[in-house]
Parts: sequence; C-alpha cells; structure tokens
Amino acid sequence: MHESLSFLAATYVGQPIWLWLAFLAFIGLLLWIDLGVVNNKDGVVSAKKSAGMWASFSAIAVAFGAYVYFVYEPDPLYYMSPDNLNQQAVLQYFTGYLLETALAFDNIFVIGMIFTFFAVPREYQHRVLFWGIMGAIVFRAIFISLGAAIVNEFTWVLFIFAAFLIYTGWKMIFGGDHEMDLNKNPVLKFLRKRMNITDTIENHNFFVKKPDPKGSGRLVLFATPLFLALVMVEVVDVIFAVDSVPAIFAVTKDPFIVYTSNIFAILGLRSMYFMLAEAVARFKYLKYGLSMVLVLIGVKIIWNFGLYKGWKDMTGEALVPYLEPQWSLIATLGLIGGSMAYSWIKTRGEQNPA
Repeated sequence: MHESLSFLAATYVGQPIWLWLAFLAFIGLLLWIDLGVVNNKDGVVSAKKSAGMWASFSAIAVAFGAYVYFVYEPDPLYYMSPDNLNQQAVLQYFTGYLLETALAFDNIFVIGMIFTFFAVPREYQHRVLFWGIMGAIVFRAIFISLGAAIVNEFTWVLFIFAAFLIYTGWKMIFGGDHEMDLNKNPVLKFLRKRMNITDTIENHNFFVKKPDPKGSGRLVLFATPLFLALVMVEVVDVIFAVDSVPAIFAVTKDPFIVYTSNIFAILGLRSMYFMLAEAVARFKYLKYGLSMVLVLIGVKIIWNFGLYKGWKDMTGEALVPYLEPQWSLIATLGLIGGSMAYSWIKTRGEQNPA
C-alpha cells in the first residue's frame, strides 16, 4: 500500500502531487458546499447573500495566503532571489489574486450580456455560473501548465508577455469599447448548425428529450438555450485567460502560486456577479486602473528580467535596482482601488451611468 501511494510524493512543476490533489479536493469541497448546501435550490441569489458568499471566499483566500507564508515550501527555481522565499511567494500570491479578481470583474459585463441575450431567468443564472466555474478550473489548469512549461524552457517568452500586456493595457485605454456580437460568434453558429436546440429554456435543464424533428418517432436529445449560455460563458473565460495567464506569469513564475491565485479569484466571480450586477456601470473607470496595472507589470518584466538580470549576467553588477514583489502589490492595490473609488464617487447620483 505504501509503495502504491509513493507517486504522491513525486513533484509536478515544483510541488508534490499530493499538494496539488489536496488543493483540488479543498476547492471541490467548497464548490459542493456552495451548490449542494448553500444554494441547492433554484432561486434568485440576493445581493446580501452574494456579499456574504464573496466575503467568505475572500476570507478563505486570505487564509490561504497565511498558509503560503508560514507552511508553503517555494521552489527556488521560480524565484529570482534565494532570500525570503516565503515572503516573496505570499506577496506574489496576493498580487496575483488582486490582479485576477480585477480581471474577473471585467467578465461581469460580458456575462450579464450573455444572460440577457439568451433570456436566462435570474433563478437559473447561479447554476450556469457554477458549471462555468467548473470548466474554468479545468481550462486554467491546462493553460497554466502549458504556460509554466514554456516559460521555464524559454525565459525570453516573458518579454513577449510583457509586450502583450503593455499593448493590451494601451488598447484598453485608447481602443474604445466594443461589445461582443453573439449572433456572429463562430462557436454559437457551429452549435446551432450541428445540434438540436429548443426555442425556450426548459426549467434548469441543459438538455431535454423531445420528439425527433425528422419524424422518426423517437425521442432525441435537444440542447436548451441554457446550455448555449454555459458554452458562451466558457468561451468568454478562455478569451479572458489570454490576458490573465500572461499577466499572472508576469507577477510570478511559480505555477502553484499562479494556479491557486487564479482559482480563488474565479471562485469569487460568481458571488461578485450577483453582488454587483445591478451596480456594475458604477465602476466604468475601473478599466483605466486595470490597464495601468497591465502596463506596469509589463514594464516590470522588462526591468527585472532585462535591465536588472540581463546586465548583471554580463558585468556582475546590476544596471538598475531589483523591483521587489511588494511594489507590484502596492501598485496593484493603489491603481485598482483608486479607480474603483473614483468611479463610485464620479457616478454618484447618476441613475443610468454610461
């Protein structure tokens, strides 16, 4: 029995497999409590209840930060300095968590549009978001594993990430707002062409059986608009992952810190949606703070991995001082918190902020 479990001690991207499995089991427990106990019946999730759920998930995320600081054993391979590894890890974890939470906030706009497009009743929206998050956990694991393999093999890829983040931040400021036209989405077009789809939502079901439209007399499987909404939520998460995964790897190269900060931010997304869906327009200036964070993180990569590390490798002396992780955390807090506060103050008294 002992030998059969020896694989648990093997490492995967710097951490033992048992730690990865324990984390996934813990997340599974939280999801079971959420859907199986707290929200086990269809119904409208109130803003007050959502605020309590979001506060609970945030508290758990903070508690996990304490684990990172006091218990976690960082792999020095993923850190530029061998000193104070746990301090570096916890600062990077909270920076990543705040950044991913802010990026997830952007999803609220698009998710609301998807629910409106498919006319998803509020009492079924929680179910769609729950399964959407389940998919996001899987997809983020795939993206982060690929990202870790690429970054560790080719460190220069970080400079591509830096350029992409600077470009994305610049585009968010000056590129204007472009709404997604779901009718033209290729994934939705494909599904409508290949699947039987009901005209209306059938309770909380993603699939139902109905008579074959070809007249065979058999019952065949039909997807409902609720399933299409779920697929589009997953598509949106994949699109946003293109921004968020490079952003978090720009903060830390430690795959465990990358994944855990991502997942805790995603867990809070569902509660955040129901808590802020009605007031989301009040945060219209958030994108400017977030865009500046992306630009600064891109610049930080060039600074630390180019000017600092590159010059040090050639001469033995650094051209510029090393930017410690706490400066990323302070900048992220200041820019995101400041843009949210400014938005709330600026739109105060507006009935329908643009």
